[in-house]
Amino acid sequence: MAAEAGASTGAARILVVDDEQTVRETVGLNLRADGYDVVFAADGDQALVVARETHPDLVVLDIMLPGKDGFEVCRTLRHESHVPILLLSARGEEVDRIIGLELGADDYLTKPFAMRELVARVRAMLRRLRMTDSGLDERDLARAGALIGPGEDILTVGDLVVNVSRHEATSGGKPLTLTAKEFALLQYLARHPGIVLSREALLREVWGYDYPIGTRTVDVHISWLRQKIERNPARSTSILTVRGHGYRLVPNGDQA
Repeated sequence: MAAEAGASTGAARILVVDDEQTVRETVGLNLRADGYDVVFAADGDQALVVARETHPDLVVLDIMLPGKDGFEVCRTLRHESHVPILLLSARGEEVDRIIGLELGADDYLTKPFAMRELVARVRAMLRRLRMTDSGLDERDLARAGALIGPGEDILTVGDLVVNVSRHEATSGGKPLTLTAKEFALLQYLARHPGIVLSREALLREVWGYDYPIGTRTVDVHISWLRQKIERNPARSTSILTVRGHGYRLVPNGDQA
């Protein structure tokens, strides 16, 4: 089946991939109403063909697809480009979200979702993309749109060292292998050591969302950071959870 194509308007192009026609049409209608050009695909194989032909600025990608599933499509797209990917999952299982984020997806939404929320996430993801294209690399962002100032290139919290300018981080002298989003999150935490940062604040400052959105994206990324920087991730001593409030980064072992 040929891809359904949106009109060429010069606006940001969004590829919507879902095997349910009603979902494609509803999402497309709302994105077009917000000024975007929208193209569609109904399965995984078609998604890759359309992505390669139309070079979308962002992909809204369902996990459950005939043929290649969303995980495989996400993996392939990430190998071929840096296009932002918003995953859609009907299952709502934590493992799906973690797998998707580890494969390179930038965020996820669990079905059913509010169209206002989907459009808000698309706006935020494209805003960060525009900032990157204008010369601001994500590794140089302590928050959306913030430039690194003089004397702020190296952040130290206990035995954790974040070299902003080189996009490098070490824990106990050992190099950390971080994704771009993990580095951005760790950098923001390191700029505010000891301060409790709410999930809403982290979504706003690291992900660029304008208002609170129901998502566990922050929790998933915190979990993966703990796996990489904690001596015992099951008993975190660096990234502490403050129940009902959020997270704070402290020197390892300092819980005062």
